[in-house]
Amino acid sequence: MGDLARVAVLGASGYTGGELLRLLATHPGVRVTVLGARQAAGRTLAEVHPHLASGPLAGMRLEPLEAEDLPARADLVLLALPHGVSASLVPPLLEAGLRAVDLAGDFRLPAEAYPAWYGFEHPAPDWLERAVYGLPELFRDVVRGARLVANPGCYPTPVALGLAPLYREGLLEPGPVLVDGKTGLSGAGKEPTETTIYAATQDSVRPYRFPRHQHTPEMERSLALAGAEPAPSVTFVPHLVPAVRGVLITCYARAAAGATTETLTEALAAAYAGEPFVRVLPAGAMVDSKRVRGSNVVELQAVVDPRTGAAVVAGAVDNLVKGAAGQAVQNLNLMAGFDETTALPTAGVYP
Repeated sequence: MGDLARVAVLGASGYTGGELLRLLATHPGVRVTVLGARQAAGRTLAEVHPHLASGPLAGMRLEPLEAEDLPARADLVLLALPHGVSASLVPPLLEAGLRAVDLAGDFRLPAEAYPAWYGFEHPAPDWLERAVYGLPELFRDVVRGARLVANPGCYPTPVALGLAPLYREGLLEPGPVLVDGKTGLSGAGKEPTETTIYAATQDSVRPYRFPRHQHTPEMERSLALAGAEPAPSVTFVPHLVPAVRGVLITCYARAAAGATTETLTEALAAAYAGEPFVRVLPAGAMVDSKRVRGSNVVELQAVVDPRTGAAVVAGAVDNLVKGAAGQAVQNLNLMAGFDETTALPTAGVYP
């Protein structure tokens, strides 16, 4: 791809698109060449994202998503679009020689799953078979050579990272897993709705889209890809909380005979030793979504309740960074041959 990667960002006007551009603006190996959008086409980045008005990309003007000359102006495209849009946009770009990281759910599942979980028939099933699931800590080697990377969802990221090593080490019994999730409002996107406006969300904690949230089959598939045998069935209940950023998940499984808090913690620490973006907490410490805000870090903890035999694994990420844009830049770095940590913060914004 050369020393300087030309990158197009489609969906540049949304929260995730803005976060991609915040990170890419200081990336020494990237030149952002195209900003794609629909309703915001024609406006400058500074007008759409005033918090980026002092940055090097501020004067760039957003263009229509279907810009005909895009393949001639980019080497790699990042797509931060609503579910169902990338499935049609990506194949022509790939056929023109570009590589792509899709941040929506359009390439995360088998074709037969899309009608039930996303509500559409997938228009490019052949590319689904060639897409790589882009969770670098588990699938780094295949990401490097991929043409198309399906960026994981914010909830499945800590679920897969927290559970996969424990299944591989035989520390969890086969069987169903319960996943409780909490997320801030930015996960719902930039467009306000009756359920995401301030009056509806302040002082409110409520479940949503249960039991048909589209991240449920993604959690099951990510664990299967990571070697959980047999892959567990997942019951997932997400909740909206009155915060802007952050995801916290709590997973409940059955501990294997002899498993303890210490053996689970040691297994996670061994699996992620040297990983710059995974912070395994010592026994007794508790994850905190605020500590990872603004960073590309996931915090993990594991506990065995000896009274009930339950294994509890908790994880926290910033849904816009390690849960979306940061992970996409991490995948871009692998695909383009850059150091994986380039332009990605490990320190959270606190308090």
